Amino acid sequence: MTGSVNGPVTTARHLLSIADLGRDGIEEVMRVADSFVEVGQRAIPKVPALRGKTVVSLFCEDSTRTRLSFETAARRLSADTMNFSASSSSLSKGESLRDTVETIDAMGVHALVVRHPSAGVPWQVASWVSASVINAGDGWHEHPTQALLDCYTIRQSVGSDRAFEGLRVAIVGDVKHSRVARSNIVAFSTLGAEVTVVAPPTLLPPSLAGWPVVVSHDLDTVLPKSDVVYLLRLQSERATESLLPSVREYTAGYGLTRARGRLLAERALVMHPGPMNRGVEIAAELAALPNSLVTRQVANGVAVRMAVLFLLLGSGADLGA
Repeated sequence: MTGSVNGPVTTARHLLSIADLGRDGIEEVMRVADSFVEVGQRAIPKVPALRGKTVVSLFCEDSTRTRLSFETAARRLSADTMNFSASSSSLSKGESLRDTVETIDAMGVHALVVRHPSAGVPWQVASWVSASVINAGDGWHEHPTQALLDCYTIRQSVGSDRAFEGLRVAIVGDVKHSRVARSNIVAFSTLGAEVTVVAPPTLLPPSLAGWPVVVSHDLDTVLPKSDVVYLLRLQSERATESLLPSVREYTAGYGLTRARGRLLAERALVMHPGPMNRGVEIAAELAALPNSLVTRQVANGVAVRMAVLFLLLGSGADLGA
């Protein structure tokens, strides 16, 4: 969270990059999320922590999970919420993004949750407004709250605060276009995991210099040694098909098929950020296995985003019912 690099999140103003948090910041968010998981299990899953605050979802790119997760999180904290859709706003009439966000900011809102197809836009927005800005995904670049909820889900599943020390994580698929992969690699390695990216050469970035990862093109040899298998979506909207001989060949080489399911270690966890292309990245049967965490990732996303909003906007407020 910008304003508090590698330090207490409670004094930060924005959450733009997972790298801003450092180990202490990531662990702080996870500790606070524990409280909000409990809130989500109550008959009335709501606390007054952000009463009087207004959170705006400013999404300039399609989203189901992230947008609804943030809105649910804000409402469970008793914040007021506002939705912004680029297609039905003055952006469609030619207004600049800067004029649009400054107009929203002038209404006295407290947080802008920003998703945009271009990398770096949340940083630009943060420089224009007085409200807190949370990066909900910018181009191929970053998705910090997805990384936080994935870290939380692994920690919850392994059942230990030292869950990541020596944990072997395989991130499989379209790394080139994946903001999830970029944020997760930073988060997992910061917490002590060993990360291997598995992908065809055409779906890797031109350079991986400085990335704390091992690269493999052979999923069959990586699977038996992995504690966590994190499958990435094949992003057809980013023309990934043109980088592959065919989707069928991609699945044959890099999909978690039924046959490959037998190569998984006994306690290996299977994750996917959604939406899943069933039968492409993962066989439908494997997505439904007990060690598949896909649904738990979604559930934990609400608690983790409650933690982020609370730490940015409401630290010190009453968490009680």
